[in-house]
Amino acid sequence: MLNIAVRAARNAGDLIQRSSEDLGRLTISKKSHNDFVSEVDYIAEAEIIQVIKNAYPEHSILAEESGEHVGNEYTWVIDPLDGTTNYLHGYPQYAVSIALKHKGKIEIGVVYDPLRDELFTAEKGGGAMLNNRRIRVSKQSDMNAALIGTGFPFKFPQHLDAYLAMFKTLTHQVAGIRRAGSAALDLAYLAAGRLDGFWEIGLKEWDMAAGILLVQEAGGVVTDFSFNEHYLQTGNIVTGNMKIQQALYKAIEPHLSASLK
Repeated sequence: MLNIAVRAARNAGDLIQRSSEDLGRLTISKKSHNDFVSEVDYIAEAEIIQVIKNAYPEHSILAEESGEHVGNEYTWVIDPLDGTTNYLHGYPQYAVSIALKHKGKIEIGVVYDPLRDELFTAEKGGGAMLNNRRIRVSKQSDMNAALIGTGFPFKFPQHLDAYLAMFKTLTHQVAGIRRAGSAALDLAYLAAGRLDGFWEIGLKEWDMAAGILLVQEAGGVVTDFSFNEHYLQTGNIVTGNMKIQQALYKAIEPHLSASLK
């Protein structure tokens, strides 16, 4: 199943990169404020689904653009192009994200950056890899030296004030905060030790399912804003190695409204 996920991700990545050579000709539509979709998203998603369905025709699929395809207790969770806005501007931070759940538990995660040809993979209980080399979360224990990733809650303006309060608090506590625009890659970078922590409000399941498994298999801790494991349902996530995750949660917790817990 991991091999099928890798094949699907690489095929989609090839399509994405070929299309990047002439971005001006792409058909682009707007799903909501600051949320765009291009024909590349649809083409890449169709390629991923075809690869999966050829191998496992009975499996279910949850995909960002085409929604839910009902099948058995296995569900593939697909974001064909995480970071579409980056991609459409030629900003080099986007990825393909594919996860496989069995009875609700994430079993396989693949995040592929076609621009850098970096393939992040994880199997439940089997560790996390970058281009077949084992990766681990950072050993950083000092928040003052930590590099933290995040994403702005642009789809949820009602949470913007709370988010900005978290951002302000953390700005005084950490070495730096980065908002690169692809949660899938942010989580993959966390798994590889390039980031020390990460938090975001209102992610979709396809944004983070693969990345969550990468982090967990690389030795990281992932919770929602109630310090539980309901992140796939709430879309809220705070993660890092054990010490940084706890410090990060402690910093943002005073700014969490009841609707975020």
